[in-house]
Amino acid sequence: MSRASVLIRTATESDVVVLRELWSDVLRPTTREEQLADLRAVLVAAEGDDDCRIVVAEIDGQVVGAVHLRACVVSTLNLEPMVRTFAPHVMPGHHRRGVGSALMEAAAAFAEERGIGIVGAAALSASRDANRFFARLSMGPVATLRLATTTGLRQRLPAVRQSRMSAVPSGRHIDKVLAARRGRRAPRVIS
Repeated sequence: MSRASVLIRTATESDVVVLRELWSDVLRPTTREEQLADLRAVLVAAEGDDDCRIVVAEIDGQVVGAVHLRACVVSTLNLEPMVRTFAPHVMPGHHRRGVGSALMEAAAAFAEERGIGIVGAAALSASRDANRFFARLSMGPVATLRLATTTGLRQRLPAVRQSRMSAVPSGRHIDKVLAARRGRRAPRVIS
């Protein structure tokens, strides 16, 4: 399969429908209309922010990929500048045609324009292909972002506290954990 010529450009209002299709797995779970409104708001905010850019990749006039770029800091405690590439997605059927590389090239160019020496990427932890792609680009994992609903967190906090308070002294607790693990590893007789 030959690589088609990939054109990179800044996203516009006319790209909202295809962006919703591309980013459906990272948008808030709500109605189609609300997701489109969210994306319009994100595009408007990006237009007015020099540290933000939404880039789309086209092949033969068809949008086949997109990424959200933001110049920011590594974390709230590490103030080193970085460019965060969020939700780099490529349409199914267009993988392995240079689209992802073109999107990451746009991220590198965005970083160079600002004199920023670090580019980070955020992908879904379950996206094996995306995480392999980033590993091939020498991007290593730095942190894991975990999410919970406020209600779910509130419900679990008393249980965590209770289990800590009623736990047996640490030495005995570890002995029980190790014994349970040994029991799970015991050879099974197959008849």
